[in-house]
Amino acid sequence: MKTCPNCNTQLDDSALFCTTCGTQFGNAQPQGAVPPQQGAIPPQGVYAAAPAYDPYDHTAEFDPKDISDNKVFAMLCYLMGIFGIIIALLASNSSKYAMFHVRQALKFEVVNILMLICTLVLFWTIIVPVAYGIMSAVLWVIKIICFFQICSGKAKEPAIIRSLKFLR
Repeated sequence: MKTCPNCNTQLDDSALFCTTCGTQFGNAQPQGAVPPQQGAIPPQGVYAAAPAYDPYDHTAEFDPKDISDNKVFAMLCYLMGIFGIIIALLASNSSKYAMFHVRQALKFEVVNILMLICTLVLFWTIIVPVAYGIMSAVLWVIKIICFFQICSGKAKEPAIIRSLKFLR
């Protein structure tokens, strides 16, 4: 019988970790175990770590100098709506980073206009204007999140907006 050095629990000699506290006893494979091959499907109950890749993060596509030079114009896109987009287009139209955020902010404006049209058509109902107000608040919160991502030099596609297939 093995004894866990951390919690003194009695365990089988074949145990690789403590069932009470989780302490691992070593990286040695059990006798007769075959090391996993590249591309092999792991046995049931064994999960490989997922790669740390975000398909919606485009930060690596931009030059760090471009990001630092055009952060303010990218911020204006989300803070000022159409006026911020126009300012960013006029002030930094050669910046790929600023143009990425202009495109994302334009997607927000398209969604906002579509929601407004639906609300105007169905203004006589109670639920549609209330839903417009709630969705406008949600979009505003997402814009604030985008603003803080720009502050840290990121270029991520905004949540909810990226899931709308017709805006790609």
